[in-house]
Amino acid sequence: MNLQKEKKKRIYGPGEIFWFALLLLLAALILYPMFWILMSSFKDYNGIYGNVWGFPDIWHIENYKVAWNRGISQYFVNSGIVTLCTLAGVVFVSTFAAFGICQIKGKMGNVLFLFCMCGLLLSPQVCLLPLFMLLKSLGIKNTLFAMILPYIAFRLPVSIMLIRSFFVGISREMEEAATIDGATLMQIYRNIYLPLSKPIISTVIIMTAYYAWNEFVFATIFVDSSKLRTIPVGLMTFRDGLMTEWGVVLAGMVISCLPIIVLFLVMQKSFIRGMTAGAVKG
Repeated sequence: MNLQKEKKKRIYGPGEIFWFALLLLLAALILYPMFWILMSSFKDYNGIYGNVWGFPDIWHIENYKVAWNRGISQYFVNSGIVTLCTLAGVVFVSTFAAFGICQIKGKMGNVLFLFCMCGLLLSPQVCLLPLFMLLKSLGIKNTLFAMILPYIAFRLPVSIMLIRSFFVGISREMEEAATIDGATLMQIYRNIYLPLSKPIISTVIIMTAYYAWNEFVFATIFVDSSKLRTIPVGLMTFRDGLMTEWGVVLAGMVISCLPIIVLFLVMQKSFIRGMTAGAVKG
């Protein structure tokens, strides 16, 4: 009872009040532009320029329908296909590779891990010309695979690093007990490592989805067809075609942001837990 009374009577010091106020200010700086885009997406041209900071006088919900029908739907589908395929490739390869590295005893495992980490030294911009020539020689330039394969390749190093760091912290006793019971390595991977690694896999999913959904350079250079454009490239051309209809353009931006926002809200607890675990283990 005394401890509860002490907690209730606790007075926050100047330092705690300062940091709380600073966090509120940072939150306002981040959230207000998003709020402004959302409000402006319901305005027409005159509403945006005549009442920049206010709420819409007339809520033009049709802006979203116009944006969807004028191309956002196709960009949305393309980005969805690219992102889902990238997620599947990254999660499967990175978890499998991290598990294999953890199973290799001695220096060989560390050497393989460092070899995988060498991918972090490669800048996507430096690799543009070799990748362009490689994709062209393989005959997959100007296809969705021209984006999917590079996305998977450039997200693997950091994903392997995070997942391997998490796998190292999994108790060896469980693996040894499963081996004694006759479990194979694939069964140990599927029934022990994957279920215990949901937090770090959620972290990898969010980071990879954010990258694949918003990547611009590869999507611009490796794909020429307007039918294969993803959200970032599509919004650029969408904006050029609707220079005076800013409400429709902003509605397209809101639509493009929704999947990542929803994904983060759904998986935020696992994301934070996975980032913490991946950072301190290993």
